[in-house]
Amino acid sequence: MQNTRVLTGIKPSGTPHLGNYVGAIRPAITASRQGGIESFFFLADYHALISVTEPARVQDATLQIAASWLAAGLEPEPGKVWFYRQSDLPETTELTWLLSCVAGKGLLNRAHAYKAANDRNREAGVDEDAGVSAGLYMYPVLMAADILLFNAHRVPVGRDQVQHIEMARDFAQRFNHLYGEHFTLPEAAIEEHVATLPGLDGRKMSKSYDNVIPLFAPRERLRKLVYSMVTDSRGPSEPKDTEGSNVFELYQAFATGEETAAMRGAFAGGIAWADAKQALFERIDAELAPVRERYQELVAAPERIETLLQENAALLREQKVAPLLRELRAAVGLRPLTVAAGRPSTEARSRATAPVFKQYREADGRFGFKLVDGDRTLLVAEGFASPKECGQFIASLRGGRYDADDERLQRGEGVDADDVRAALQAMAKADERKAKERAGEGQGA
Repeated sequence: MQNTRVLTGIKPSGTPHLGNYVGAIRPAITASRQGGIESFFFLADYHALISVTEPARVQDATLQIAASWLAAGLEPEPGKVWFYRQSDLPETTELTWLLSCVAGKGLLNRAHAYKAANDRNREAGVDEDAGVSAGLYMYPVLMAADILLFNAHRVPVGRDQVQHIEMARDFAQRFNHLYGEHFTLPEAAIEEHVATLPGLDGRKMSKSYDNVIPLFAPRERLRKLVYSMVTDSRGPSEPKDTEGSNVFELYQAFATGEETAAMRGAFAGGIAWADAKQALFERIDAELAPVRERYQELVAAPERIETLLQENAALLREQKVAPLLRELRAAVGLRPLTVAAGRPSTEARSRATAPVFKQYREADGRFGFKLVDGDRTLLVAEGFASPKECGQFIASLRGGRYDADDERLQRGEGVDADDVRAALQAMAKADERKAKERAGEGQGA
C-alpha cells in the first residue's frame, strides 16, 4: 500500500518561540512518526529571499531553524522522514518555470500577498506595484513546485495558506490536461486545532507583539520571563479563573492531563500567582532543558547539519526528483533531437483530454468549481462555504450522484445533461484505472 506523502515547508525566520514549538514543531514531529506516512520537511530558503536581502541573516536563520527542528526530535530517515534544504534541489526552480508556463496570470493577480501589497500601495497613493518583486508575484508558483516535486498528497497549512494549495492544484490540473497525467492533486490539511499560546501580556504569543518566550532561552532567563507574565490582582487564597489565564493555558500546553487537573484544582483553591508561575517554569524547563542542550550542540557543529542536509538532498534527487524531471521534460518536448517526436500514445492522449474539475476561490471568499472538458465548460457551481464542502460535492458527482435539476449546478452554453453524464462516466473510468495502477504499485512494493 502506498504511503501518504505529507510536505511541510519551514521558512527560515530566526529562532522559534514557545508558540511555534507547541503549535507547529511538536505536532508535526509527532505526526511524522505515524505509520503509513512519508514526511518531507524542507527549509524554504528560496522563499526567504523574497523578503530578506541580508545574506548572513538568511544563512544564520537557516542554521537556527534546522537545529531547532532536529533538537526538538525530528529524526530524518530516508524513505520515511526527509529533511532537506530547498535550494539543494535545483530541480525546484526548473519545475517552477514549467509550471509558470501553464499558470494563469489572472489567477496570480488574485493571490492574497500580491493583492495585499497592491492595497497598501493604493492607500499610500503610489503605483500599485511599487516595491513588488517578481519573486513575491511568483511565490505561489514556487510553492506549487515545492509540493508537486514530490506529488505530495497533503500539505498542513493554516487557513491563510489554503489559496496557495488551490493554486497548486490548478497548475497541476492544467499541466495534466496539456501533457498527460503527471501530478497528484494535493489537498490542504487545514490545521483547525493548532494550539495558540498566550504571550507574556495575555495576547497571542507573537514576535510582532514582542511578548514571546524564546524556545531556547537559558534557564534563568526563562524563569524571569515566566515571572514577568501579566496576571490579575487576586492575592493568595483567592480563587482564580483558569479561563483566559495565560499562566494556566501555557501550563496546560506542557503538562499531562493529570497535572493539568491538579493545577485546575490549585487555581480554584487560591494558589498564589508566584507559586503558579514557579510550577509553570519548572514544567516548561523539564521538557525544554534537553532540547535546549541539543540545540546548543547542533548550532556549535554546523557541519553535522550540513552533511545531513546534503545527504538527504542527494538521495532525493537520485530516487525521486531526477526521474520526475526527466519525465516532465520529455512530456513538454524538451527531448534529445535523436528521439523520435511522434504523437503521444492513445493512453496519454486520453489522459490529457480527460474531463477535470477545477476548484477556485471567489472574490467574496466562498468556493466554487468548474467541470471542463478540453476548452468546454460543462458545469459551474459556486457559493460553497469551505473547500471541504466544495470537495465533498465534487466527490458526490464523481460517485455518480448527478442531478440535472440541481439548482446549484449551471451547465455551460450548448451543454446538455447527457454531455455531463458522459464526462462523469469518463472520469469514473479514469479513477478506476488509477485505483488499479495504485493497487499494482502497492503489491509490487
